[in-house]
Amino acid sequence: MASSHLAATTESLALAMEAKNPSEAISILYRVLEDPSSSSEALRMKEQAITNLTDLLRQENRGEDLRSLLTQLRPFFSLIPKAKTAKIVRGIIDAVAKIPGTSALQIALCKEMVQWTRAEKRTFLRQRVEARLAALLMETKEFSEALTLLSSLVKEVRRLDDKLLLVDIDLLESKLHFSLRNLPKAKAALTAARTAANAIYVPPAQQGAIDLQSGILHAEEKDYKTAYSYFFEAFESFNALEDPKAVFSLKYMLLCKIMVNQADDVGGIISSKAGLQYVGPDLDAMKAVADAHSKRSLKLFEITLRDYKVQLEEDPIVHRHLQSLYDTLLEQNLCRLIEPFSRVEIAHIAELIELPIDHVERKLSQMILDKKFAGTLDQGAGCLIIFDDPKTDAIYPATLETISNIGKVVDSLYVRSAKIMT
Repeated sequence: MASSHLAATTESLALAMEAKNPSEAISILYRVLEDPSSSSEALRMKEQAITNLTDLLRQENRGEDLRSLLTQLRPFFSLIPKAKTAKIVRGIIDAVAKIPGTSALQIALCKEMVQWTRAEKRTFLRQRVEARLAALLMETKEFSEALTLLSSLVKEVRRLDDKLLLVDIDLLESKLHFSLRNLPKAKAALTAARTAANAIYVPPAQQGAIDLQSGILHAEEKDYKTAYSYFFEAFESFNALEDPKAVFSLKYMLLCKIMVNQADDVGGIISSKAGLQYVGPDLDAMKAVADAHSKRSLKLFEITLRDYKVQLEEDPIVHRHLQSLYDTLLEQNLCRLIEPFSRVEIAHIAELIELPIDHVERKLSQMILDKKFAGTLDQGAGCLIIFDDPKTDAIYPATLETISNIGKVVDSLYVRSAKIMT
């Protein structure tokens, strides 16, 4: 009796909702899907049963069962419109995505669905599943495979002129090229996404994603003021939708403030009405960085990087800019410390700046090579010898200018003599 089907009716769905535990409800819904009836009412009830079953399986973290469900439903998809099939398939893939640690399962599921959609000639659905697959491959750092997939997909979608999907694909391509450190191509892809977005209505979440990517690219070019305005636009979009990405936009806004030496504004932004909604480890990390920057303290900076490793070092965008900030701060501190000396032990400098000797020695040699100051390292004695800034003798540039002017006079005389001769 337990294996027999249940009629696809409102009563059967109500029975599943009244079940004592999720396992019982899941069992009832599976039996509803086994109903052989294909009347319009039965199909409608089955669609509702699929939605309820997907939610229950997601809550129970049963990713493999969701994958099996998608395979089991293939005969049912031939009975309903293609648009409804696309909605159900994307809903199940989204449900799997909400289960932690299922990246490999999602990739396998998307690849299975791409094969099925090719066989069934469901182009609209295949393109969307391929775009999702490319995003998953990028997250798992399979960049070459993702790029190959996107390159063929973008040509196909451009031919069909599906603007909304084109915005998604161009934006994904921009993120992919940025991950590969190819900034010109990342900017070109983002421009293409903006061009496509200007021709249609773009949902606020997608517009927020475009603004967020624009901010990231401007920050990479050290244009922090423009980046801040883009991050602010993205934050407003995500905040209105209560999207978790809002906290990242706010975090990057604070980063821009720190990078333009306006660390004092960070506290005000966090304590604003919008900022208070997102108080947590991410904002605490940026507040600690701002405090360390304001105090010009490298020790505080290193403690912050250690205490908030997940929020700072494991976020590649923040980590890249903070590394640059740390180097600038270290150079400023070293220049200030060595200024009174003509010869000083490296160990003494390391003691004053409270950093390991080898770290300080490596940075000093880099600064000498970059001509940040004139000096040399006596590694035998463990000393830094600082030279006076060499004064450029004015006679050399004056001599070069004189020779240049004589050359011009000779050239002019040569042209005149040539005219006279002719």
